[in-house]
Amino acid sequence: MNINPIKIALIQTSCSEDKDLNIKKTLKFAKESAKNGAKIICTQELFATQYFCQSEDYKYFQFAEQIDGPTVKQFQIFSRQNKVVSIVSIFEKRARGLYHNTAVVVDADGSIAGIYRKMHIPDDPLYYEKFYFTPGDLGYKVHNTKYGKIGVLICWDQWYPEAARLTALEGSDIIFYPTAIGWHPSEKARFGQDQSNAWETIQRSHAIANGCFVASCNRIGLEIPSDGNGIEFWGQSFISDPFGRILAKASNDKDQTLIADIDFNMIDQTRTNWPFLRDRRIDSYHKLTSRWLDF
Repeated sequence: MNINPIKIALIQTSCSEDKDLNIKKTLKFAKESAKNGAKIICTQELFATQYFCQSEDYKYFQFAEQIDGPTVKQFQIFSRQNKVVSIVSIFEKRARGLYHNTAVVVDADGSIAGIYRKMHIPDDPLYYEKFYFTPGDLGYKVHNTKYGKIGVLICWDQWYPEAARLTALEGSDIIFYPTAIGWHPSEKARFGQDQSNAWETIQRSHAIANGCFVASCNRIGLEIPSDGNGIEFWGQSFISDPFGRILAKASNDKDQTLIADIDFNMIDQTRTNWPFLRDRRIDSYHKLTSRWLDF
């Protein structure tokens, strides 16, 4: 059911090499968010560790956990005690040799409302995720929670309008994007502003096109792998309403909990006045399942 309006929170932090410390830090911010009235709280992508995908190294598989592992269990206790919904990003060990980049949705009673496994897996300089993660096989889903119907997509998924559309069509009122994205320091001066602008713009466009709220939770800090290169994560977590307006936005360099009020009534109002879903020509979209259209 929807309890309207509600507060949602995004937890944006830097990460150390100490996994336990990162988890404690995020839980501390989550507890503060709950005290400030937040009912749905989202962590950033792979918050328990630094972004290890900057290099291909088998040692990092030690960070993986099963769904019922210690990280999710801690958030189940937190959610139950504080009566909040938590979106928990983990490096999932599904089976021996089978790993995913996964978000676990924990309901306000501590039960697991659903899981989402990242569908689009990048392989770019310093984003070598194909080495670690199997593409998701659960599709795009809505998770029914005490405080509403929510969807979760993860980082690279945020560039794909098809993913946002299908998640919205499943009934999601809010699409959360746990994220780890940043600048290559050598490129920042030339391309940095354009890159972060594009990142924000594409997600705000998903909110507009689908008439739903979008909440993107990024990390901060410069993380440098052993080869000397690194990523400066640009933070700037934000929450957008269905009209694409920014309700709240975080800094690019500070640990921060971002909270905004969500009025679910706006979804119906926006979709009624801008009826994109009504006017879709579903009979004409079959070619979208093609890799490329050769003439």
